[in-house]
Amino acid sequence: MGGKQDGDEACGKPAKYDPSFRGPIRNRSCTDIICCILFLVFILGYIVVGIVAWVYGDPRQVLYPRNSTGAYCGVGANKDKPYLLYFNIFSCILATNIITVAENGLQCPTSQVCVSSCPEVAWTVEVSQFSQNVGEVFYTANRNFCLPGVPWDMPVIQSLQQELCPSFLLPSTPALGRCLPLLNSTLPELPGISSNTSISQGISSVLDSLNARDITVKIFEDVAQSWYWILVALAVALVLSLLFIFLLRLVAGPLVLVLILGVLGVLAYGIYHCWEEYRVLRDKGASITQLGVTTNLSAYRNVQETWLAAVIVLAVLEGTLLLLLIFLRQRIRIAIALLKEASKAVGQMMSTLFYPLVTFVLLLICIVYWAMTALYLATSGQPQYVLWAPNASLPGCEKVQMNTSCNAMAQPMNSSCPGLRCVFQSYSSTGLVQRSLFNLQIYGILGLFWTLNWVLALGQCVLAGAFASFYWAFQKPQDIPTFPLSSAFIRTLRYHTGSLAFGALILSLVQIARVVLEYIDNKLRGAQNPVARCIMCCFKCCLWCLEKFIKFLNRNAYIMIAIYGKNFCVSAKNAFMLLMRNIVRVVVLDKVTDLLLLFGKLLVVGGVGVLSFFFFTGRIRGLGGDFENPSLNYYWLPIMISILGAYVIASGFFSVFGMCVDTLFLCFLEDLERNDGSPDRPYYMPTSLLKILGKKNEAFPGDKKKKKK
Repeated sequence: MGGKQDGDEACGKPAKYDPSFRGPIRNRSCTDIICCILFLVFILGYIVVGIVAWVYGDPRQVLYPRNSTGAYCGVGANKDKPYLLYFNIFSCILATNIITVAENGLQCPTSQVCVSSCPEVAWTVEVSQFSQNVGEVFYTANRNFCLPGVPWDMPVIQSLQQELCPSFLLPSTPALGRCLPLLNSTLPELPGISSNTSISQGISSVLDSLNARDITVKIFEDVAQSWYWILVALAVALVLSLLFIFLLRLVAGPLVLVLILGVLGVLAYGIYHCWEEYRVLRDKGASITQLGVTTNLSAYRNVQETWLAAVIVLAVLEGTLLLLLIFLRQRIRIAIALLKEASKAVGQMMSTLFYPLVTFVLLLICIVYWAMTALYLATSGQPQYVLWAPNASLPGCEKVQMNTSCNAMAQPMNSSCPGLRCVFQSYSSTGLVQRSLFNLQIYGILGLFWTLNWVLALGQCVLAGAFASFYWAFQKPQDIPTFPLSSAFIRTLRYHTGSLAFGALILSLVQIARVVLEYIDNKLRGAQNPVARCIMCCFKCCLWCLEKFIKFLNRNAYIMIAIYGKNFCVSAKNAFMLLMRNIVRVVVLDKVTDLLLLFGKLLVVGGVGVLSFFFFTGRIRGLGGDFENPSLNYYWLPIMISILGAYVIASGFFSVFGMCVDTLFLCFLEDLERNDGSPDRPYYMPTSLLKILGKKNEAFPGDKKKKKK
């Protein structure tokens, strides 16, 4: 391993000594130029798609409800009428299913009018009022729910036949800009509608969303009351994350030992527990021969063979782990030393801990741009209006061709067909943009995945360049560049945009394939037989493994790009071969780091969660008036926000630390292959690693630097 290679060509040749190499190469050239040009052209096309969506899209149809003529409520002439009232909301439930209603933009086969407020009391037109006019029944009673333009002197019976005025009103509350009836109100006798159970259930399903509004208000109130203390909890998470990273240089060894002993202890307890269960069932004579084959998996807990198998599996794991600890103890010491060195590197370059904020902002921009573009594309098209009547079988409607195009500005109010109107149907899909809508949305999805993965790749390459400059500094901290992070950022953008785009494109294609496969599986889940489900599961598993491998390969390729400035394929090959020549060290370091960072996340998130729980539930007494817990509707809300925020903060900090460990590890492997400790080829690794490996530098600090001058 390392400097003692046997010349095996299967994993490539070891890195050769280069007297001009002093860390991340500064005199480098642009890499993967073709992919860079392709990426820039794609981004320009992505911008053009956004402009086209902005020009042709109309997101108001999602944000605002429309009345029967297609006019938006709460906008323009209806600015003071933000809510939509359905004359007969039961037609939305009885005439079609909720999925069809949603696909039609919540349009129902009934008249709809924009109103300033929803009805508050139940009311229905009485038979004695049929002979009166609209003004007496509706306008004078402040029931301004008729369609615009209905004359005062029109008979009520005529307005009801033509659905110009509602025949009944229900106590309603606005939800998503629409007046939906309250279920707990007393319903009046509705003409032509029976108040049976199915209708109540239908309204109940529609009104489930109304409770969400009250909950939303309470949530906002709780956030407004506790936002200060949530920020305090997030500050505590930040401090705990920093302390954990900085203290690793002091307690990395004991902490890893405690974690390993903890895993061994858990396995030992598992063996003991399973053996006790096996012994009890063995004395009872409970055997699998008595149970037979059954689909009730819980029944196997009551047979001795299940616990015996568990004892054997846990014992094998325990023995394997003990053997690994015995034979790999030196490599574990190397991993611990690298963790300590990574803690020192982060301490020397504190700005790297806050680089995830840059990545977060860039990711947010990519997601918001895609969401807005997709929204505008989905709402592109011109509104189409068609002729419609409540009852097309009435006399006078035979000669009218229903569902034909009409002019919404010239409503056929005086037609011989009762209730004939020009109503909004849908948005056209005949234009060039509308015909290409599917292709544009696919382009947008590819743009989303590609840009997101490129931003993540940029962050990994920038951090790798900064941490590599730390490792290859012969005298620390004197030889560390003044602004390592900003230098790495500029260098990466200037020379390696194409290489990052290449790796991000490969990963994006695999992720899109996974999304397509999940979509197909979801659509065909009910029609699949067991063989098809097994094949689909195998495909999904293979793509998942491929995605994990590509992420691993890309991560190490970006490290090599940051150090040597070569193209993506060469860097990926060199990184992979280097890791394969040191595969045991790779596995040990990876698992030790994962275990340590998992413990760190649990420590930060668990600590913040426990403190938040005791504070927001009022269980911490004697803090004084300035530190009293706020009065909340849902005390669990700020607790969950604090826990989620703590997890995001810990993940951000520990992702930087993990990238530092991986970068220093690759530099360490390269250092072993390039150098031998002689005055001309001294090691760059710290003294702790030299002692573990039994090596030493014959050159004193600064000798190499003076010689090269």
